[in-house]
Amino acid sequence: MSNVSKAGGSDYNNATTRNTFGASVESQAQILDAAAEGTKGNGSEPLSVYRLEPIAAADDPRWANSPGHGVVIVAARTAGDARIVAASRELDFMEVDAAPAEDVTTANASAFRDDKLYTVVEIERGRTDIPRGVIEGTISVDTIRPVQPD
Repeated sequence: MSNVSKAGGSDYNNATTRNTFGASVESQAQILDAAAEGTKGNGSEPLSVYRLEPIAAADDPRWANSPGHGVVIVAARTAGDARIVAASRELDFMEVDAAPAEDVTTANASAFRDDKLYTVVEIERGRTDIPRGVIEGTISVDTIRPVQPD
C-alpha cells in the first residue's frame, strides 16, 4: 500500500521526486544527527559507565550481518544511549562505496543495537568527570565492505 497522496489536479503522479540521495532536507538532517550522536557531550552532564558484552553464541547467524567487537566500555546517558555511542564509532556506508539495504544509514544494523547479540550492563552511575564516548575496547571500522574490490 502506498503512502502517496495527491489532492487536486489531473497531473500524473508517479510517486517520485527530483531529490537526489543525500540532498533532501531529511537526508541532511539525518546526516547531521548521526554526526552528533557520537559526540563527546558538554562534560558537565552526569553519565553512567556501561559494559557492552556479546551474549550470542559464536555460531549465531546474526553475527554474519553485524560483526562483533568484543567487550566495549562506554560513558553514556542511558543503556540505549550506550548502544548508540558504540554504534556511532563504526564506519557508516556513506563513507565508503557501499549502500544500505533499507535505510539511509547503516547505524541501525550495528551489532551493538541488537539485544540478541549484545547486552548492556551498568557499571557506574552519575559520573561527571568523563566525556560521553567509548572508554575502553576496540571498535573496528571494517563492518562495511565496498561494492568495488580494491
